[in-house]
Amino acid sequence: MTLVNIKPPGYWRADFPALGGTMSGQPVVFLDSAASAQKPRSVIDALNKVMEGGYANIHRGLYEFSAETTAAFEAARRRIARFIGGDTDETVFTRNTTEGINLVAASWGRANLAAGDEIILTEMEHHANLVPWHMLRDELGVVIKYIPVTDTGELDLARLGDLLTAKTKLVSFTHVSNALGTINPAKDIVGRVRSFNKDIKILIDGSQSAPHMKIDVRDLGSDWFVFTGHKLYGPTGIGVLWGRAGVLAEMPPYQGGGDMIETVTLDGSTYKQAPAKFEAGTPAIAEVIGLGAAVDYIDFLGWDAIATHEKALSDTLFKRLSARKDLSILGASKNRIGVVSFNMVGSASADIGMILDKCGVAVRTGHHCCMPLMKRFGVEGTVRASLALYSTPDDINALEAALDKAAKLLS
Repeated sequence: MTLVNIKPPGYWRADFPALGGTMSGQPVVFLDSAASAQKPRSVIDALNKVMEGGYANIHRGLYEFSAETTAAFEAARRRIARFIGGDTDETVFTRNTTEGINLVAASWGRANLAAGDEIILTEMEHHANLVPWHMLRDELGVVIKYIPVTDTGELDLARLGDLLTAKTKLVSFTHVSNALGTINPAKDIVGRVRSFNKDIKILIDGSQSAPHMKIDVRDLGSDWFVFTGHKLYGPTGIGVLWGRAGVLAEMPPYQGGGDMIETVTLDGSTYKQAPAKFEAGTPAIAEVIGLGAAVDYIDFLGWDAIATHEKALSDTLFKRLSARKDLSILGASKNRIGVVSFNMVGSASADIGMILDKCGVAVRTGHHCCMPLMKRFGVEGTVRASLALYSTPDDINALEAALDKAAKLLS
C-alpha cells in the first residue's frame, strides 16, 4: 500500500517529539538543523524496534534473528541508494561525511596521486573537505588550489578555467555551503571540469544538500557523492559514500577486518567487491536501519511539498534578518537554502547565542568548521540560524523577538 501524505507543513513539526518540549523553560525553537536535525517518531521507532526486537549481528548468522536483521539492513541500503538515484553496489556506509571523504582521500588518493598532482577545492569548504586533502598534501606533496568566494558568498567560477591544468587530478566541492546557505551549481561545475578533461575525478559534499533537495547522483555526474545521516533526520554515526561502480572497483580497501574479506591466510588476504570491501567490521546496524526510516519519511512527505515549504521560509528568514540595521549578514546569494549567518553589530556571537538560549532559541555560534571562509569575510565567527522541514513562521518570529531582547541587553 502506498502511503499518501495528507498533513500540511504546519503539522509536520508534531512528528518530532523533541520539538514538543522546552529549552531553558521556553517552547523549543530549533534553528540549528544545519549542524544536526531532530528525529521524527518513525526514525526513533525504527531504532527502538532493532534494539528491542530480535537484534543480532548481520551477514554471518544462520539463525532467525541474524537473518531478519540482515534483511532489514540490506533493505535500508536499497532504499537509501534509490533515494539518491544510485545502485546498491555503489552505496557504501560510513560513519559520516567526514569518514566518506577520508575514505576517498586515503584509498583513491594514495593509490592515484603523486607529488605535483593538483587538487581543486573551494574557499567555502567545511573542514571535512579540507583537512583530509591537507593531510594527503603533507604526505604525498600534491598541490591544492582554491576556487575563490565572491562578496555575495558565491563561487567565482570565472576563475575555475585558470585553475584547471594538465596536472589537475581531482575537484572536490560542497554542494551547499553550511555557513552561507549558498547552493552551488554542481552540474555546471561538473560540466566545466568534464569539458576540460573527462578523466579528472569529482567529489561532491552533499551534507547540506541531501536534507533539502532531491538528489540524483547520475544527473549530477560526479564520481563520488557523500552525505551524513544525522543532518537528514536520521541517527548519528551513519553516513553514505556513493561512488561510481567502476571507480569503487579500482579503489583499494580503506580499512581491514571482518566482513570485507573473501579469504584470509597467514600469508595474505583477498577482498570482497564494493561496497563490502569498504565496510570492515560490525557496521552501525541500527543506525543504517534508522537512516532507511528517515528517507522513507522524506519520501512520504514528498520533495515538492518540502521544497515549497522550505523555500518560503528561507526567503522570509533572509529578508527579515537582512532588513535589520543591527545585523551584518554573510553572503547574499539568491540561490540558497534556509541558512543565514550573521553578527550583531558591536556584540560577540557567543553572547548572542547565550541570550537566545534563554529565550528557547537554539542557534549555532562560532566558525562552523569553516575557518578559511570566516577569514575570507574578515570575521572570527558568526551566529547561524538554519531551518529544516519542521520549521515554521513562528520560529522566525521567535528568533526576531529574541534578537530584539539581545540588542537591548547588549546595548
